[in-house]
Amino acid sequence: MNTTEVVSTDNKEADSWTEVPNRLRRAQGQLTAVIAMIEAGRDRKDVVTQLVGVSHAVDRAGFKIAAEGIRQSLTERQRGHVPPLSEAEPEKRFLTLA
Repeated sequence: MNTTEVVSTDNKEADSWTEVPNRLRRAQGQLTAVIAMIEAGRDRKDVVTQLVGVSHAVDRAGFKIAAEGIRQSLTERQRGHVPPLSEAEPEKRFLTLA
């Protein structure tokens, strides 16, 4: 692997990691809207539809975090370092999210 590839991978990791707070902020906004819908007496079907969206957004953020952990471990392994996660830990994290 040449240096350019490593830098490129690192930039992708950084970009991907910075997406997580944005995803969570969007989910937070959606959840605030769901609470407002309930307080306004909106139809329960509409509330549930929006709540599914919140749940999906939070799940995606969780999977993104777990994937970043795996990516970080693989990168550390390629560099000859001991990865921060054992091989079983990423699977355990994904299953916890499921």
